[in-house]
Amino acid sequence: MLYHGLESRGVAWAEIFGARVPQLPFRRWGHDEVDPAQVCYLAAWNAPADFIAQFPNLEVLFSVGAGIDQLPLSALPPQVRVVRMVEQGIITGMAEYVAMSCLALHRDLPFFISEQRAERWTYRHTRLASETRVGIMGLGELGKAALQILKPLGFALSGWSRSAHAIDGVTCFAGEAGFDAFLAQADIFVCLLPLTAETRGILCRETFAKMPQGSAVINAGRGGHLIAQDLIDALDSGQLRAAMLDVTDPEPLPQGHAFYTHPAVFLTPHVAAETRHATAGEVLADNVLRLLSGEPLLGEVDRTKGY
Repeated sequence: MLYHGLESRGVAWAEIFGARVPQLPFRRWGHDEVDPAQVCYLAAWNAPADFIAQFPNLEVLFSVGAGIDQLPLSALPPQVRVVRMVEQGIITGMAEYVAMSCLALHRDLPFFISEQRAERWTYRHTRLASETRVGIMGLGELGKAALQILKPLGFALSGWSRSAHAIDGVTCFAGEAGFDAFLAQADIFVCLLPLTAETRGILCRETFAKMPQGSAVINAGRGGHLIAQDLIDALDSGQLRAAMLDVTDPEPLPQGHAFYTHPAVFLTPHVAAETRHATAGEVLADNVLRLLSGEPLLGEVDRTKGY
């Protein structure tokens, strides 16, 4: 097993592997002696194509994050399996971020912050969560966890994904045929989609125009989902009232970018959810044990779909 990534995580995972998978040597790229020809399993966050090319016998590439869009899938031989991280810390963290963001937008926190900064004591009527509709884009583990944490709050919930889903208490839409109907019926939209060729740029002028006027957008998927200028235009025109962004393209944003100073944009630096060293190491060890025993892998990616 070879690991390429943050030093602190590599140390923790080496200890976990030593205890859980003693029959498989765990090596850290750049710290331990490695024969590329002997590497069958590689765990990495960002592994450029020229780095991957060094391993002629690679069988499985494990992403140490929930996404795989940062990996050079097109450069991988077709027989190499790809597995994304399915870890409770990521799932719980994302659900908490979505709940925080939806409540902040539902209770008009952006408006009250702007009034505070202007030294104005301005009353605005508030609503109950049951009067606000939240739509989740992406119904994988993260989307379902977000819906689960929002349900007890009383929001009217809907979801959209490429394939059809049936979720108790959630109005589900699917595919291209259901996208416009989904966009027409919510007030807050949360993007948790995987980044693929089909979803890149999905948060764009055309999409915003189909949302009810005064809607708000939360993007915690990937920066590539969003067309930045289209968002600015939609906010400036009043079509959208606010946006909360945890991901951008590029990351970090350059100084002077409009998102930093726009009064209706609220940024966090890709912290909605992060891989937890200990629990993620256990998940990786579990998956390697599954691999060695011929069992199905948790989070294995369908490379034809990109997720």
